[in-house]
This record gives sequence, C-alpha cells and structure tokens, in this order.
Amino acid sequence: MKYGVVVFPSKSLQDLANSYRKRYDPHYSLIPPHMTLKNPFEATESEIKPFTEKLHALAKNYEPFTLQTTKISSFKPVNNVIYFKVSSTPELDGLYNEINQSFSEQNLEYSFVPHITIGQKLSDDEHSDVYGSLRMLKAEHEETVDRFHLLYQLENGSWTVYETFRLGKEA
Repeated sequence: MKYGVVVFPSKSLQDLANSYRKRYDPHYSLIPPHMTLKNPFEATESEIKPFTEKLHALAKNYEPFTLQTTKISSFKPVNNVIYFKVSSTPELDGLYNEINQSFSEQNLEYSFVPHITIGQKLSDDEHSDVYGSLRMLKAEHEETVDRFHLLYQLENGSWTVYETFRLGKEA
C-alpha cells in the first residue's frame, strides 16, 4: 500500500489554496491542500506499524511550530508546479529530516522545499500564463501547526488519514 506524511494547514489556508487548485491542480479531488513531509512510499501493514510508533515518538520531540507562507513561487524549470512558499523553521526542517531518516529505504529525489501546491501538470504556456498572474498576489499567512498525519492511498487514487500525530511532550 502507498503511504505519505503531511501537514494539513488550517481551513482558511486550505480554502485559499483550493480556490486555485480547483482550476490548476488535477489532484484537487484526491487530497486536500497539504505540505508534504514524506513523499509517497510503499509499505506493508507489518512495516507501517513500527513506522507509526517512530512517528509517535518523534512527534513528542517537536513542539508546535509556525507555518508561514510568504509568496507564490514555482519549481520551473524542474517541473511546472506552482505553490505557496512556506518558510523554513528549525522545527519543520528537523521534523522532515527525522521522518525521512526513519524510513531510509527511500531516496530523496529533491531537497526539501516546504510548500503547498496550488497548480501542477500544467503545459509550459499555461504555466507561464498562470504563474505570471499568480505571483503578483499576496500570499502571506501565518498559523500554528500542532499535528501531522500519516496518509494512505485508496484504490481510487484518493488519500485518507491513517493516523494523526500531535506535536509536543503533552500530546
């Protein structure tokens, strides 16, 4: 089965992201707006149990942190993805690194750029037009993140929560 680890932002930030995603992201109906902490990976039920235990322990080592979006950016020329840029924090980077080291069979294809995708799989011309207009918009938002989620993929391609992990010693 395919799994992944994400942070879901607040409803207000999800609503803003979805206002663009419904037009520019073919994955709009498959998963809510999110920030990926662990790219999709294959695991069996017996492999995922110890991973969830590691995630619970890891979550206790990190206090809630600030998720701050600063602008709309793009991964072009690597790929035609448009996203809300999320500012790095020591907590976010540490959480990402530890989660990915906990399931080390996966090679990381790209370095970690915290973001929330709002458009993808666009043609070069469409990307140029859409990004040209969106990058002028204000995308400043700040909120506190106090949890992250292990997701699994259903047969229809959509993603759903397998388990939620609250950050902090008190969680």
